[in-house]
Amino acid sequence: MPIPEDVTGDEIDKAVRQELQSLPKTLAEDVAKNLVMVARLLDEDPEKAYGYSRVALRLASRVAAVREAGGFAAYAVGKYAEALKEFRAARRMTGSAELWPVMADCERGLGRPEKALAMAGEPEVQRLDRAGQVEMRLVAAGARRDMGQAEAAVVTLQSPELASNAVHPWTARLRYAYADALLEVGRDGEARDWFAKALEADQAGTTDASDRLAELDGVQFTDAMAEDEADEDDAAEESESGKGPEKAE
Repeated sequence: MPIPEDVTGDEIDKAVRQELQSLPKTLAEDVAKNLVMVARLLDEDPEKAYGYSRVALRLASRVAAVREAGGFAAYAVGKYAEALKEFRAARRMTGSAELWPVMADCERGLGRPEKALAMAGEPEVQRLDRAGQVEMRLVAAGARRDMGQAEAAVVTLQSPELASNAVHPWTARLRYAYADALLEVGRDGEARDWFAKALEADQAGTTDASDRLAELDGVQFTDAMAEDEADEDDAAEESESGKGPEKAE
């Protein structure tokens, strides 16, 4: 796949660059460029990101960072079995528990919420940092909802991190998930409060908390562009039928 001229491979993380030092220089440069493309496109064009990840995997499948990138690219396009395979390989290579939450979420994607929930109780969770443990809690709550255990999902999300007023990168998503779980069990008033709290913490716009709030408040938005297009279509139809607007006498 083509690599833009502005991509040098030097953009990758220092730790990943060190991993690639085990490869011949030219090969390392090619792999690095493909990894840069994966990172650059993962959110805006996951299909293309997946394509670049496959190239990197063909070139250097024995590098943990490459397997991890391949896992996230596959995960982004819903190829959960493939993602799980790559994440497991990366974990075997590094011994790190960091990927445990996303591995559990792959189990959910494969229709195995019971397995995801079991993973939430494994010793690996204790090895996660605070952010990782929050991610694991989110996955476990999702698994509960997959299994039809909506009330249990609400309880699962109740934690010191949820109660804290401090804002972290994961705060908005945690509050949003809690609001959504409350809504599912019919606690609409509390859900509205937590959607509002999620919005307060969502500086990066990672959730649609504002839309959910508006929906609960009964606010309806009109698409001005769509209305203009509809008016133009109506005018065109009138013109074609010979019924123009009436002229003033």
